[in-house]
Amino acid sequence: MPETTVNYPVTKPSNPHIENVKNILKRLKKNKAAMLGGFLILFFILVSIIGPHLVPFSAGEQNLVNKLEGPSAEHWFGTDHLGRDIFSRVIHGMSITLYIGFFSVFIAAVAGVVIGIVSGYFGGKIDTVLMRCMDVLLAFPGILLALGVVTILGPSLNNVILAVGVFSVPAFARIVRGSTLAVKELEYIDAVRALGASDFRIIFRHVLPNVFSPIIVQATLRIATAILTAAGLSFLGLGAQPPMPEWGAMLSDGRNYIFDAGHVAFFPGIAIVVVVLAFNIFGDGLRDALDPKMKS
Repeated sequence: MPETTVNYPVTKPSNPHIENVKNILKRLKKNKAAMLGGFLILFFILVSIIGPHLVPFSAGEQNLVNKLEGPSAEHWFGTDHLGRDIFSRVIHGMSITLYIGFFSVFIAAVAGVVIGIVSGYFGGKIDTVLMRCMDVLLAFPGILLALGVVTILGPSLNNVILAVGVFSVPAFARIVRGSTLAVKELEYIDAVRALGASDFRIIFRHVLPNVFSPIIVQATLRIATAILTAAGLSFLGLGAQPPMPEWGAMLSDGRNYIFDAGHVAFFPGIAIVVVVLAFNIFGDGLRDALDPKMKS
């Protein structure tokens, strides 16, 4: 009798990284508050891109005849002391606010990750010197440190981004250092080192991917802090300069009319609260989803 061959279906081995991402997304979807925060962040990003092209007025268009008008069908959020449409200025200011938040945290994350990994991986005197420098920065309240940097460099939007980035560096550095100290003691790191891998390869191929989760969580939460700090500096006149429609600067303009025309300060203030809240609740949910203790 002729031999018959049976072809068994071949199943490809699943990629552990893809499976890990799926598990994280699954846990994130169970957190309704985090999903709401994530959708709000995506909505804000979309509005910051296309919103300025859809609003009926430009950010600097003045009409002194209509100054300090309350909300109406023509001016949804009313007008300010120069007759400018507050709704249009809030939409234009959203891109500025997100720009400050994302770029200041990007600067802090890059510097903090480098310092944290170098300090935690090599240890010794390098660790001592770098961490003492971070301790010096941590000794100052964040807003005071940012205030000092802006005072030295001068008031401008870019200087605010740099100032907020500087005071955020220690938070990233200490988190990454702690994670690096734990990862470098794992057995597979010793095995890779025994096979002749260089320190550079071990750091970028094996250490950095394993400390990436706390970096993402810290960055998400830090954006909210960066937005608040930048708004505070602009409120004091040290951030974005007029006529730029930055929300903190708009709050500063509206404080003189808070009893006669409260809408001038109310709507920029609400915008700051909603954006900061969205990043905070999304960051909390992301932290829970990436927590190794919650993995099944």
